[in-house]
Amino acid sequence: MADYIYTMELRLTPDQLKGVGLVQDVARAAGMNLYLTGGAIRDIISGFTIRDLDFTVQGSPLKLQKDFEKAGAKITAVEEDTRTIFLALPGNARAEVSMARTEKYEKTGKPPLVMPSTIHEDLRRRDFTVNAMALSLNEGSRGLLLDPFNGVADIEAKLIRILHNYAFLEDPSRLIRATRFAARFHWPLEERTQARYDAAKEGKYIDHILKSSIGHEIGALAHEDDPLHVVKMLEKEGWLEILHDKWTSAKVDTNGITALMKTRQQMVDLGYTPDAGPAVMYFLTSHFSDKDVSDIQKLIPREDLVEAWRDIEDHAKELAKRLMGKEAATPSRTWQLLSSARPEMVLFLAVTAKQQSVEQKIKNYLTKWRQVQQKIPLPEMTELLITPQLPIYPKLAHDVFMLLLDGKLRSRTETLKFLKPFAPPPPPPPPAPRRGRAAKLAAQPTAKPGAPQPAAKGGKKGKVAAAPAPPAPAKPESKVQEKAKAAKPKAAPPKAAAKPASKSAKKPAAKKPKQKRK
Repeated sequence: MADYIYTMELRLTPDQLKGVGLVQDVARAAGMNLYLTGGAIRDIISGFTIRDLDFTVQGSPLKLQKDFEKAGAKITAVEEDTRTIFLALPGNARAEVSMARTEKYEKTGKPPLVMPSTIHEDLRRRDFTVNAMALSLNEGSRGLLLDPFNGVADIEAKLIRILHNYAFLEDPSRLIRATRFAARFHWPLEERTQARYDAAKEGKYIDHILKSSIGHEIGALAHEDDPLHVVKMLEKEGWLEILHDKWTSAKVDTNGITALMKTRQQMVDLGYTPDAGPAVMYFLTSHFSDKDVSDIQKLIPREDLVEAWRDIEDHAKELAKRLMGKEAATPSRTWQLLSSARPEMVLFLAVTAKQQSVEQKIKNYLTKWRQVQQKIPLPEMTELLITPQLPIYPKLAHDVFMLLLDGKLRSRTETLKFLKPFAPPPPPPPPAPRRGRAAKLAAQPTAKPGAPQPAAKGGKKGKVAAAPAPPAPAKPESKVQEKAKAAKPKAAPPKAAAKPASKSAKKPAAKKPKQKRK
């Protein structure tokens, strides 16, 4: 069985993974069952870019708005009819939390009747098999994949398949979505799905599309990896004019959006995560009138996307002005200014800057100045014991980089000379090892062959006795002791000790009288 939790943790960005934990904690505190659903599961399994996190709870997420805000999320839009809230999670992660529901379409072109349901019934009301999957994030079943329509098999086969025959009739926006998915993934429609698609197109089901659905489809274009290709496919199928009657590929700034996506990928490779959505919408509608742009913006449900789109030019002009002032007079100041700016503004200004100096500074920030970081002598810093464990290391490394950028440190020798005063003192030498009993025995001279070995006190037969300790040096004698020693008579040499007599030999025995013979 596949470990989908491990796959999820591997595929999500760090910010998205934190967002999953945030939503999970809020739902668990409210006692609601939570599932990661829809496009997020599809993209995790297929390997494509994960644009948004789609969650489904068994209950109304509208009750959780204050809890999400307390946890650090921002509510960007709310749909009362479907009980759905849109979140901007910390770190540019987007999320959608919806109620598990059923949808009953009583008439084409009319909003469906929405009723709360279980997660299994919620999966049945979805559009395509690859979107009708859910991953449990609950304690008792965490990691369980619900796939009632075998969406994993269609992902492996690279097919787009509808769930039932009336899918395009109930919701005509699925025609646009099918084309968008086919263009994004380069997957064909399954044979039966293609037949239903052609019939719906001929029957002009698209005339019954809801305005709210149009807004969702326009907003989805902002987060495509290749929006230009998707727009051309929508135009080919006749769906682009459904989104707006004046929208054609001629209204798109082709060169601008191509340069934008190239720069975005460059920033992603450097570790940035800019939200290119507002800039994408800017270039997709660059040749529209202000009124037409305003009409399109009114249809999009994501208020954060619309707000960022409206302000993108003004914010970019402000950043360009700062880059031409004293705040960016040196390379180090320019680096600090661009590092503190929003990545979205740097991305947009890199493509739209009209001042050559601004364009060159951003180009250096993304390319040339990155190579200067390689001149920091990291091996020599390690030899000087200047390692990341030191509290001053981050500031010291930053100061060295700034000095290198401005040319104030021109060589490795100068850099090391600057660093040496910050090197901590070397650690004290380790204590000498204590000599054990075996080492002492090994240090003593070995006995001559044939010499008697002293027996160990209390030792047993067969064991080698330990060598006796050398005698302690004699203490010097005082003058009084020397005189007393000289006056003392010498002792006579000892005589040979006589053998001790037995007790009976101590006293002579009495002689017995001889008895006369009779």
